[in-house]
Amino acid sequence: MEASSLSKTGILLVLLLAILTNFALGQGYRGTRVGFYKSTCPRVESIVQSAVESAMVESAVQANPTIAPGLLRMFFHDCFINGCDASILIDGPTTEKSAGPNSLLRGFEVIDAAKSQLETTCPGVVSCADIVALAARDSVVLTGGHSWQVRLGRRDGLVSQASDTANLPAFNDPIGVQISKFADKGLNTQDLVTLVGGHTIGTAACSLFSYRLYNFNNTNGPDPDINPAFLPLLRALCPNGGDGSRRVALDTSSENSFGSSFYENLRNGRGVIESDAKLWSDQRTQRYVQGFLGQSGSRFNAEFGRAMVKMGNIEVKTGRQGEIRRVCTATN
Repeated sequence: MEASSLSKTGILLVLLLAILTNFALGQGYRGTRVGFYKSTCPRVESIVQSAVESAMVESAVQANPTIAPGLLRMFFHDCFINGCDASILIDGPTTEKSAGPNSLLRGFEVIDAAKSQLETTCPGVVSCADIVALAARDSVVLTGGHSWQVRLGRRDGLVSQASDTANLPAFNDPIGVQISKFADKGLNTQDLVTLVGGHTIGTAACSLFSYRLYNFNNTNGPDPDINPAFLPLLRALCPNGGDGSRRVALDTSSENSFGSSFYENLRNGRGVIESDAKLWSDQRTQRYVQGFLGQSGSRFNAEFGRAMVKMGNIEVKTGRQGEIRRVCTATN
């Protein structure tokens, strides 16, 4: 009798733990779910993937592989301003899209192409915000990263102001500022280090980091965080007073392949932009960088997917909030 009671107690404890775990996992994700369009637009994921893949093929043919990193950055920049609501897609002289931090983003035409196809297949159903989220995932997968399940059900925002982009993480933010900006969005330091790993694909303009090469903090010398062996290469690519628009890989020799080599470069003093380089020189973030070193990349890929799901649910609009835009570049 006593053994039977203990057995029942154990079962109840296991059930309670399962309930609490499911509850905890669901926090912050209310209103979005995997398979949201299962009955209303079952082909949504394949349609978006096809649009991304077609654009990447065309971009590769043109020897200008900017689509994948552009779509990934687009999602990041969108979520940090008014939540993940596609406010970054709205055209206009004073919208987020027109702001300096977003002026070099690429891939807007991919979102428009996917939306056009979806409006033909299932009109008025799929939000532009969900298309951006899916395209970001597909850009990672199509450059060699691992997939993850994207929670859908976002609705599109009605407000887009260039002035709001002042709160975006910047290329020269100190670590303390970076941590604070991420914390304001419910993201911790581990999320910060993981999400910045998205810089494993893509490039940066010389204008964003050349100050590190010649006269860092008015010292008439380079940023000491730059490996002396790496400095000549950066100076050759970005001569003092040269073309500020020239692009340089953020992850040396791997800008088109998604993986954990970005963190190896940070450890080796080969971080290109200042905010990235500081992830290794600051103890608050270095331990998370170390966690991605010496790995096959599987841990980073798993953590990146987790962090993207978390970021993708920042201040989302669901239910009757916002709208489902007919076109992504303007509100209805």
